[in-house]
Amino acid sequence: MTVVEISEPRKNWTREEHILAFNLYCKIPFGSIHIRNPKIIELARLMERSVGAVSYKLANFSRLDPDLKARGIEGMSHGAKGEKDVWDEFYYDSEALAFESERLLAKYSGRTLENLAQIDETDLPSEGKERECIVRIRVNQNFFRSTVLAAYDYRCCVTGLAVPELLVASHIVPWSEDATQRMNPKNGLCLNALHDRAFDRGLMIIDENLTMRFSGRTRSRGADILTSFEGKRITLPSRFKPDLTLLFRHSNKWINS
Repeated sequence: MTVVEISEPRKNWTREEHILAFNLYCKIPFGSIHIRNPKIIELARLMERSVGAVSYKLANFSRLDPDLKARGIEGMSHGAKGEKDVWDEFYYDSEALAFESERLLAKYSGRTLENLAQIDETDLPSEGKERECIVRIRVNQNFFRSTVLAAYDYRCCVTGLAVPELLVASHIVPWSEDATQRMNPKNGLCLNALHDRAFDRGLMIIDENLTMRFSGRTRSRGADILTSFEGKRITLPSRFKPDLTLLFRHSNKWINS
């Protein structure tokens, strides 16, 4: 990660700017936080700030990330209160903060939320609360996918597959079962489509050692493409490490079913 010193005059960051920076922090791999990243360059343009200032701000969010701290990565020694405020707000109400961050990104880039989230508007009601509700859900689902895949550097945590079109941001505890965990990136795994299906159906679980276990149903059906990973540990993300409590909830559900 490369960050340069800021040469522009110091200008206080607003709450909106901190939220926009956090949005991008979540959606790009940690190792790509540098002044040559096109997404950082574009955000700097939208915010009318220097690329160095935006890169510095994104890097500084790492001081609040416990998974990065555990690896000895602590960001800059002096951070802004606004960074912690936004970080805490996300963990207090991740759905609200994620949606607000996408709304602000749409506003700054002069696009609609529907366009930003690549929602096919022909499937939406023309107007009203039903449309707003559907848009909100799809915007947040898009944010969750981007955040989880970026955390795993766009690689399946089981196989290492790095084809984005075949990757899924899989919920550990399903979207429908716990509203409080819907947008928690620690409730996410980057899986290829096949292993996502196996995990969703309880044919694969991940134990307290982050090791993969497969149901006897897969072994009896010649599913070597699945069971060849039996006993192996998943590859952990650079940040937003999966919550062991949530993995236990998932495995306990299927073991006792």
